[in-house]
Amino acid sequence: MYAPFTGVLTRRNVDPGALINAGAQAAGRELFDLAKVDPLRVYTSVPQAYAPFIKVGSKVPVTLQEFPGKKFFGVVVRTAESIDPTTRTLLTEVDVPNKDGQLLPGSFGEVHFAVGSNVNKVTVPVNTMLFRAQGAQVAVVGPGGKVELRPINIGRDYGSTLEILGGVSTTDEVVVNPADSLEQGQKVNVAQPTQAEQKGGAS
Repeated sequence: MYAPFTGVLTRRNVDPGALINAGAQAAGRELFDLAKVDPLRVYTSVPQAYAPFIKVGSKVPVTLQEFPGKKFFGVVVRTAESIDPTTRTLLTEVDVPNKDGQLLPGSFGEVHFAVGSNVNKVTVPVNTMLFRAQGAQVAVVGPGGKVELRPINIGRDYGSTLEILGGVSTTDEVVVNPADSLEQGQKVNVAQPTQAEQKGGAS
């Protein structure tokens, strides 16, 4: 039996002498895990605000903390061509040449895209976040004044505000100081800005 590509065995799930059950109804798992390491496929989720700047064929650098100061250059080969409605991100694949096998499958790294400075970045106050078992979330006022709890990907921490890489957009209305008891679908009333706040925003 031959694998459809050349690679390395990353896991062996059986030992010599083990009973192998064959057939469509047989319970069990694969005998081996095989990984193709050249080129190495890197998958990254790009925030919706940056999605228009992602072009197939673009050359992008990839960095890993175990190789400080070193960049591995790859090429954007394809995208999902669809925004994930949960994370508001675009799944993107970058292929990185790896002839010497320096990069190991399953490693965590960073892909650096050149997207320009005219991107509408989403920042929210730190007092909008909810920390629950599902992870970091924010409460967004949806249609009919009902709360939508959305998981978020946090970028840079500016102290009083946070950059959000996915989960909310610049047009969303986010609940400030949400109660711990706030639940999905709960009805809320949106407070209208006072005259003083309107004047302060216009100055």
